[in-house]
Amino acid sequence: MKPNIPFPDRARAGRGLAEQLASEGSWRDALVLALPRGGVPVAYEVASCLGLELDILVVRKLGLPGNPELAMGAIASGGVRVLNEDVVHYAHVPQATIDLVAERETLELERRERVYRGERPLPSLQGRPVILIDDGLATGATMRAAIEAAKRLGAESTIVAVPVGAPETVGQLRRLADRVICLHTPQELCAIGYWYRDFNQVSDAEVQELLQRAWSEKRKNGER
Repeated sequence: MKPNIPFPDRARAGRGLAEQLASEGSWRDALVLALPRGGVPVAYEVASCLGLELDILVVRKLGLPGNPELAMGAIASGGVRVLNEDVVHYAHVPQATIDLVAERETLELERRERVYRGERPLPSLQGRPVILIDDGLATGATMRAAIEAAKRLGAESTIVAVPVGAPETVGQLRRLADRVICLHTPQELCAIGYWYRDFNQVSDAEVQELLQRAWSEKRKNGER
């Protein structure tokens, strides 16, 4: 049963997403990759419910100067950069500005990698189905970067799974990923947070706690 709309919170949206994924087939050997920070509570529930390995793929939006909530592109681990060409051309953003924003966001990306992962390496994606999870899709810039990064790292297939997304963005991503699973595609998205009753910002500490819990459980299961 899908959760009510708006979703109570990210965790319950994740459980609803897990139910939908389970109904669409077997996900044996799939790797769940969360896009921090908001995607982590959603992905944690999906991985727990389906018994899958959880990790993160750090992605950073390149906000338009003067309107940082509007993505002119995104970067991801591994040196991936994608641009929202429509926004770049409409706003007449020079290459030097894009590079400056990307340089700043790369520092934050590297910081998050250190804080969340420490010395733990990203698990191999080679030949594995990868489920990319965020708490929602607006422009889709960060998810496009995540798809590209997963492909470069050798993923057998890329599956985008989100609780809510803009219909146009979902359609665009279906041309890039092998599958897109979205529980709710409102015609007027407005903002992702509008579709959650509790949409408080996810902290670094919460991300660390959920990842450590998932990784600890994986170690315990491996010892049995």
